[in-house]
Amino acid sequence: MIKKLEQNDLKACAEIMMSVYNNEHWQCHWTLDTAMSYLQDYFESKKFVGYALWIDGKIQGAIFCHEKIWWNSNEVFVDEMFISPEIQRRGYGTKLLKAVESYVKEHRLAGFTLSTNRYTPAPNFYRKNGFSDAEHVLFMYKETVT
Repeated sequence: MIKKLEQNDLKACAEIMMSVYNNEHWQCHWTLDTAMSYLQDYFESKKFVGYALWIDGKIQGAIFCHEKIWWNSNEVFVDEMFISPEIQRRGYGTKLLKAVESYVKEHRLAGFTLSTNRYTPAPNFYRKNGFSDAEHVLFMYKETVT
């Protein structure tokens, strides 16, 4: 079952996020405190949109998004999405995306966008769910050493 995310869902979400990203694919090192703070920032944003995947009374995945204002039509940006590793590849991520798509349609928004790591299996998942590579957008960063 897909339900709207609530404040008291954040700890379970942080634990799942750590189990998904703290590995050789993503090479992250989240702690429970940093993961909870990270997700709390999204949850508290003014135009937050988020859903939790519930299976047998337990959260097994989530999607954290926010609505973005744009000059011609607002859109939703997917900030984070994760499914417990033991139940991945069973269609649950698609169900979370469909919940966001319903929100987008209900609010008559332009669509939704996201960024992801091109060196993981995630891009193929998103392509399978109708997303296209944006030729006009380049995601850039600058690393600073302290």
